[in-house]
Amino acid sequence: MSEKSLHEVSREVRELYERGLEALRRDNYEYAQMLLTQVLNREPTFLDARKALRQAQQRRAAARSTGFLKRILSGAAASPELARARIALRSNPLEAMQLAEEALNADPNNMTAHKIFAEAAVAAGLPRTALLSYEVLFAHDPRDRDVAVQYAHALADAGQVAKGEQVLAALVHVYPGDPDLAQELKNLSARRTLTEAGYGALETGTGSYRDILRNAEEARVLEQEQKVQKTEDTTERLIREYETRLQAEPQNIRLLRSLAELYTQKHDYDRALACYERIKATEAGQDPSLDRAIADTIVRKFDHQLSQLDPAAPDYAERAREIEAAKQAFRLEECRKRVEKYPTDLAIRFEYGQLLFEAGRITEAIAEFQKAQNNPHKRIPSLAYLARCFAQRKMYDLAARTLQNAIKEKTVFDEEKKDLLYQLGSVLEAMGKRDEAIEAFKQIYEVDINYRDVAAKVDAYYSSR
Repeated sequence: MSEKSLHEVSREVRELYERGLEALRRDNYEYAQMLLTQVLNREPTFLDARKALRQAQQRRAAARSTGFLKRILSGAAASPELARARIALRSNPLEAMQLAEEALNADPNNMTAHKIFAEAAVAAGLPRTALLSYEVLFAHDPRDRDVAVQYAHALADAGQVAKGEQVLAALVHVYPGDPDLAQELKNLSARRTLTEAGYGALETGTGSYRDILRNAEEARVLEQEQKVQKTEDTTERLIREYETRLQAEPQNIRLLRSLAELYTQKHDYDRALACYERIKATEAGQDPSLDRAIADTIVRKFDHQLSQLDPAAPDYAERAREIEAAKQAFRLEECRKRVEKYPTDLAIRFEYGQLLFEAGRITEAIAEFQKAQNNPHKRIPSLAYLARCFAQRKMYDLAARTLQNAIKEKTVFDEEKKDLLYQLGSVLEAMGKRDEAIEAFKQIYEVDINYRDVAAKVDAYYSSR
């Protein structure tokens, strides 16, 4: 199965798709979402329709939330659509895609729905469709090892082997002691070499399309063989080797950390935490990164518990909510303790402010961001969050002034500056200052017409004049 283009779908589907696009252009997001969902129910492999639906979902969510509050923590893990999608994933990936998309219609930032959708699209042989969700997941957490590996493979399957290789290379820098990641990168590099070699020979007249097909098949076979041989045996062997070495070098801190990471990969979180506790008992135990590693391991333990639940169980929703609530309570309390332990570490204060903001504790969050802005690396993000806090409390004048100060300090017109300008425009809209608001949106429009719903806002402004 492969993705279909506009010219490959029926006339009726094309007409329905055009109506969906027209509704999207007129900012009628709910109607556009309904029409495009109907299109995809008929033609689930129609990639352009899928992209348009994602635009409608994001714009509708932005309109509902006034653009300020991003749903970082997706709570729809217990939604009935997702429970059914998990089950359908095993036997009917197209149905799983449809059910996951229904959840995304309600919340386009639902990471659980994106994961299920991406896995279902890969299972259906639709790598470019899978990328729509893998890109969201990867942007949400570039350090998520499993997501990054899956994203890299989807890129390669979609013909973007070099970009997939870059994703894995960056992840290897984050986890330098991970032999499986190194092997994944080596496999992808070999795949790129085979592909480039085939096309290079074709261009010089020394090869043929048959050579390319044979190289692609060799790469596929190599990948399958590596999947059969990898992780479990390698990880077990390294654990045995490190445990043996540790008997002779019980104070080897680097060895203990590597062993903890290996146990985490095996989902043996208690042994991983025991390794970290041994480090804490040494002189190296006062390292803030160690506390962060322990916290990350406990959070991954919560996530693993959540993934082990049976979606078909009658108490699934209740247990999922309990685990999610316990995880968030732990993250908040653990970060508070780190702030007390390292009061001058402003990066930790910024992290604590984010968690307070997500928990709705706005006044406390403001205090943390006001301190964190003195860290030059966290100054702009802190100002952005301060503006969100002020906007949440309807202190729009303070929010606007904070954003204007942040924008003045931005020398590069990157995604962060676009976000600041968009926030400023939204705040000015809330203050009734439409002309000033549109000036902020126009700055984004000039460099990126596809950013959120900026085009719709600017076009509507000029139409009204």
